Amino acid sequence: MTGSLRSLLEERARRGFQGYPLATVAFYGPDDKTATKVTVGIVTREDAGPAFLERWFNSESDVRLDAAITSQIITFIERYRVQSVVLGQGIIGCPHEEGVDYPEDDVCPHCPFWARRDRWTVDPRD
Repeated sequence: MTGSLRSLLEERARRGFQGYPLATVAFYGPDDKTATKVTVGIVTREDAGPAFLERWFNSESDVRLDAAITSQIITFIERYRVQSVVLGQGIIGCPHEEGVDYPEDDVCPHCPFWARRDRWTVDPRD
């Protein structure tokens, strides 16, 4: 995400919890350096999963640097009058979906980097 659009998301995240609806912004990529997918979920009440979910992809460059995607994220968040934003600080795993892009309980054949790594710490798993 670039310039002032990224700053807007970061500022909203820095405010902490301001009530519902809450937006979660998570980045995914083939490794821990390049995000090719961003997912935004809108949670409308406590103890509930996302009521609305959107995904954006860019296989050519990092989605965090794509101004068009960032603008669409802002529009999506504003559409649901989001009060709080949780913005992921890093890339939290493979952009492919288990059970959709590859079999359940398997590793993604497209993203060997994540095959034996913890998605939260990026540390190798034993």
